[in-house]
Amino acid sequence: METENLILEGRKAVLEALNNEKPIDRILLRRDKDKPLEGTLRLIAAKARDRRIVVQEVDRAKLDTTSETGHHQGVIALCPAIPYATIEDILAIAKSRNQPPFILVLDGVTDPHNLGAVIRTAEAGGAHGVIVPKRRAVGLTGTVARTSAGAITHMAVARVGNITRTLEELKAAGLWIACADMNGESMYEADLSGPIAIVLGAEGEGVSRLVSQTADFHVSIPMLGQMSSLNVSVAAGVLIYEVVRTRTGAHKPAIKMLTTLPTQA
Repeated sequence: METENLILEGRKAVLEALNNEKPIDRILLRRDKDKPLEGTLRLIAAKARDRRIVVQEVDRAKLDTTSETGHHQGVIALCPAIPYATIEDILAIAKSRNQPPFILVLDGVTDPHNLGAVIRTAEAGGAHGVIVPKRRAVGLTGTVARTSAGAITHMAVARVGNITRTLEELKAAGLWIACADMNGESMYEADLSGPIAIVLGAEGEGVSRLVSQTADFHVSIPMLGQMSSLNVSVAAGVLIYEVVRTRTGAHKPAIKMLTTLPTQA
């Protein structure tokens, strides 16, 4: 299994990792001179010591130089590594829940804030995994972890060498591939039920030609105002919850598509 070093930053991300017993080597906590730890920082210190994790109380300057995001909120967890899942792992998660697989595939998303936001929404919407490419795309960084608000500890993320080949593997496993495309049919008319992988493209470029051609069908999001595009993480959220709607049996909204949505930010 492939791994990548990770620095967790921010109170919620570190607390989620502690609550879920994720591996942590050491925690750095901001300690103001002559002031005791309070609130969430005190809780983090107590939980860490219960797990016998080394806790270092340091000044703000030390945290600032260690931080990757610039928004550490007074706490940084130094983790040995974060594991990437495999496609088999993701499919096994769906099977263990007795649910048809539901996967997000991101074709070259480079903004860590977008990846973190997609992971957070995917976890909230019951997706079984997120797939990203190894090249020309962001991996699981500290910024991704912080933006996901701790969801990174609950969501299986696979990193693959070739998105097109991966989509063929998912097809062979029985999944339908739906590609977000401004020229696709409305998501309200498309069938997003059953085992499905939704593909979204990179910021500014969209889904690559080969990936688009590999999809079984293309879907768009209705755009009723003057804007013609949404941020990729917002578009992912809309499509994720259309899948949720189909899986929970909610009625389709009475709306017709006026214009369509490109998937780039």
